Amino acid sequence: MAKTSVLSLILSIGFLVIFHGCFAQLGQQPLWQALEQQQQHRLRARSECRIERLTAQQPNRRYESEAGVSEFWDRNNEEFQCAGVEAVRNEIHPKGLMLPHYNNVPQLVYIIRGQCSSLRPRRGIQGTVIPGCAETYESDQLTREKQRPIDRHQKIRRFREGDILALPAGVALWFYNDGEESAVSVSLLDIGNEANQLDQQFRNFFLAGESRRGERSPGEREQEGRGQQGQEGGDQGKRGKQKEVSNIFSGFDEQILAEAFNIDPEIARRLQGQDDQRGRIVRAERFQVVSHQWEDQQQQEEEGQHGRLNGLEETLCQVKLRENIGNPTRADVFNPRGGLISTLNSHKLPILNWLQLSAERGVLYKNAVLAPHWNKNAHCVMYVTRGSGRVQIVGNSGRSVFDGEVSEGQLIVVPQNFAVVKKASQQGLEWVAFKTRDNAISSPLAGRLSAIRAMPEDVLVNSYGISREDARSLKYNREELKVFGPGSRSQREDA
Repeated sequence: MAKTSVLSLILSIGFLVIFHGCFAQLGQQPLWQALEQQQQHRLRARSECRIERLTAQQPNRRYESEAGVSEFWDRNNEEFQCAGVEAVRNEIHPKGLMLPHYNNVPQLVYIIRGQCSSLRPRRGIQGTVIPGCAETYESDQLTREKQRPIDRHQKIRRFREGDILALPAGVALWFYNDGEESAVSVSLLDIGNEANQLDQQFRNFFLAGESRRGERSPGEREQEGRGQQGQEGGDQGKRGKQKEVSNIFSGFDEQILAEAFNIDPEIARRLQGQDDQRGRIVRAERFQVVSHQWEDQQQQEEEGQHGRLNGLEETLCQVKLRENIGNPTRADVFNPRGGLISTLNSHKLPILNWLQLSAERGVLYKNAVLAPHWNKNAHCVMYVTRGSGRVQIVGNSGRSVFDGEVSEGQLIVVPQNFAVVKKASQQGLEWVAFKTRDNAISSPLAGRLSAIRAMPEDVLVNSYGISREDARSLKYNREELKVFGPGSRSQREDA
């Protein structure tokens, strides 16, 4: 009987382990399915990407406000449509407030310029209001000094030059520049992301203000154009009239707004932005939401958290949205003769796994070269932040689709798998690149980790019809990773 009991116990334990493993696999299946769906997150604005020629572009729409400027790139450009992205550049003047708004797409914002030279550097303040999160922060010191009720709100964050801000779709945003010079940023708007359930265009939903007369959002301009094309003759006067853009409150009845907020109808009319011609960036002379004590505390927290975050301890309401890639001491690749590359992916900033976006900052010194490479799993949108240089991009047919100079302020789309090489001019070349995958992978064609170096010599000898000695030179003449200093050829050209 004892042996039988022991045998039964062993069998029971064995079946328990087996069933536990099966249920564990069943429990994990939805997670893996979710990951697979995440890999397929890109929506296609076009069924085919027929890229015959690429161009380095400047913005073609400019919206001026009381305290800043917003500039959009051409959304109808085939290159942007192929990549499923749009781009905007914002300049917020000192004491400028970009009014609260939300967007239908996630975005990455790179702060090109935004730090002053005062003893206590002020950069900028950014607020992100995440639905469902409590107002657990308060401007305690400021309000008590003036005998006012404590102002409770969601978390606000500092930003400075070199920061990447990762902002989800559908959350309310605002920006304020409390520095002494204009804050300039460039943003990638990922309209191909699964978070966008509308059509393939970027939409701003402002919660305050009204555009200056004649200013229209990109979406409304396009819709108006389509509507005019469908009209027959006789409406020429209406065609020339420009529609004004207001915030979302302007579409509601003011009495219903007054009842919903339990406020005076006059305040409801102010919500609607009636006769407000300041634009989307307004001047705010009185703006005190942070104290020096809070700034010092936030800086200490960020320095303590750097390098320790793994995403597990972050909640939605406390998620980190900012990371600086402008600090050269934290570069991923550095060549003292060539330059540096800093990458930001979901391993360093976990929210990028949700947004399915990543970024890269590159600096090439005088006449330096970034190894020819292709992006394995993402489109790349490159914006030149300083200097100039030559860029060549080659498609699958072996023909060059771009070969020209790029300079500060220009943006160019590099489609997935297209090969690209960059060479800095005498002034050097700096850029930020946005990529449409949270862990974008590039494959270099030259250098120590290149595809060519990883191939057997016999493959190269027979593929290119070269000698074994030449094959070895092809593989081993470059020991750098992917940022190359100027070679003898460049030095001879300078001479």
